[in-house]
Amino acid sequence: MQPVDFTTLMAVCAELRSDWLPARFEQVYQRDRFTLALGLRTFDRRGWLTISWHPQAARLGIGDAPPRIPDTFTFSQQLRHQLSGLALVAIEPIAAWERVVDLQFAQRPGEAALWHLYVEIMGNYSNVILTTQENAIVTAAHQVSNQQSSVRPIQTGQPYEAPSNLTNAVPTLEESIDRWQERISLIPGPLKRNLLKTYRGISSSLVASMIQAAGLEADRSSESLSSTEWQTLFDRWQEWLRTLQQEKFQPGWLPQGYTVMGWGSVQTEPRIQPILNRYYTDQLNQQEFTQLRHQISQKLTNLLKKLRQKAGEFRSRLQQSDQADRYREQADLLMAYLHEWQPGMSEITLPDFVSSKPVKIQLEPEKNAVQNAQAFYKRHQKLKRSRSAIEPLLAEVQAEIDYLQQVEVGITQFDRYETPSDLTSLTEIRDELIQQGYLEDPDQRYRNATQTETPFLRYQTPSGFEVLIGRNNRQNDQLTFRMAGDYDLWFHTQEIPGSHVLLRLDPGAAAEEADLQFTADLAAYYSRARQSDQAPVIYTEPKQVFKPKGAKPGIAIYKQERVLWGEPQRGKTYSEKTDSDRAKDEE
Repeated sequence: MQPVDFTTLMAVCAELRSDWLPARFEQVYQRDRFTLALGLRTFDRRGWLTISWHPQAARLGIGDAPPRIPDTFTFSQQLRHQLSGLALVAIEPIAAWERVVDLQFAQRPGEAALWHLYVEIMGNYSNVILTTQENAIVTAAHQVSNQQSSVRPIQTGQPYEAPSNLTNAVPTLEESIDRWQERISLIPGPLKRNLLKTYRGISSSLVASMIQAAGLEADRSSESLSSTEWQTLFDRWQEWLRTLQQEKFQPGWLPQGYTVMGWGSVQTEPRIQPILNRYYTDQLNQQEFTQLRHQISQKLTNLLKKLRQKAGEFRSRLQQSDQADRYREQADLLMAYLHEWQPGMSEITLPDFVSSKPVKIQLEPEKNAVQNAQAFYKRHQKLKRSRSAIEPLLAEVQAEIDYLQQVEVGITQFDRYETPSDLTSLTEIRDELIQQGYLEDPDQRYRNATQTETPFLRYQTPSGFEVLIGRNNRQNDQLTFRMAGDYDLWFHTQEIPGSHVLLRLDPGAAAEEADLQFTADLAAYYSRARQSDQAPVIYTEPKQVFKPKGAKPGIAIYKQERVLWGEPQRGKTYSEKTDSDRAKDEE
């Protein structure tokens, strides 16, 4: 992930000073352990200033509005208490070439700052610190004790100290090319590494784009450059310094990141802040998506393994109970042929009542015939009772297996992160599993009603009818039992876990065979039969679909169904054709 470097931070500060100073502080919301959103209002606009001290994505800039869920973090509450009613009047770096910005809050523009919010964008050591006028620390996003750092502790009540000064050379426009070249080539080595080690204020991504803009290679040895190549690289170096001095940045997208210098950009943008917001949102969403998907998949795998083992044990016990009638028949034979029994017998062979075939019966020698028969009768009754007790337990376990397999199908729909709705849908699955008691809520912030509404998957049949597909069990229930109309058709793979699919029809309209097949192919693709060549798909009217009493989310039964054979690979083709369009719409 590309970190915010000094140049990018200065570009952001220039935009903020131009567009958002002065601004009234209205609200603060802490999204997570690393991200704040400050609500600001100027004469002509309102927005949320995102401040992040994330180890990989520390940044500053206008971002998205926070979600409408309770904020339970202490840090944001302290900021709200101290900064309420004040105005953001200045945004300044605390020192040259330092990635630390001082956000100053006062009663009104032109007055002395009452509070300073220091935003330190320094990778793993990033922090946000609130101090008084006298620079006494009131609160910090991450406090550092004396035991953790004797060089620079950060604790409430102590004076704020700036980070230690860098020892590298300071870049200046006044430096001559000869002196500049001498510094870089003092110790022969790769050009990129020598630049990074020699000067402060530069980053790996900036140096790489600078060298590329000069037509050179990053691993090129400093000894091998000609005078012309040195001059070309020096021109880019001075171009960077003039950009910082004049604050005339050129934001744009790179193939693998972003730039504020315009070098190598594949698409330019008027502002850097929307670029940062989109880039880091996508990168963090990707990380969270991967971790969450792995967590849920592992949990489902373990749960299903245990449940299948338990179901196997129940079935084994049921098979044993199938012998109950045999014990009763043996007891009846013994009672009917008491005269055949002899003391000390360990087995006896008697003719079957119906077929007259010989039946060998194992006996306990110390018991007489009547006592052996009574033991058989008792065993018969015990196995009968066992069956009546095990059958509902097996049904309960099987229902859990069916439900978790349904959830598993929802997970398989998200092979990789593409749009924010993918993460939202996965989060809804996580919340559902928390509600059902299969997962713990680590933050104790679970909400019974999900605030963010994730859109259904949408497709169009050859005749132009809309097809809606549930991304998870919550959507499946909503689709089937709330949205489905009298004229629609409901699709689902037959006895195979899968998404609920709705073919929406206008009153009086009739679906063609191609429309039905198109929908069946999609239903097969969004099911556990995704890798099969064919899968049976049923369809019926929504009024013929019912939710069993007490059933878990996504579970439904149906009647008066008709069957089609869906082809998952054709459904995959339909899906791929619209995925890129959907991603563009969500952007």
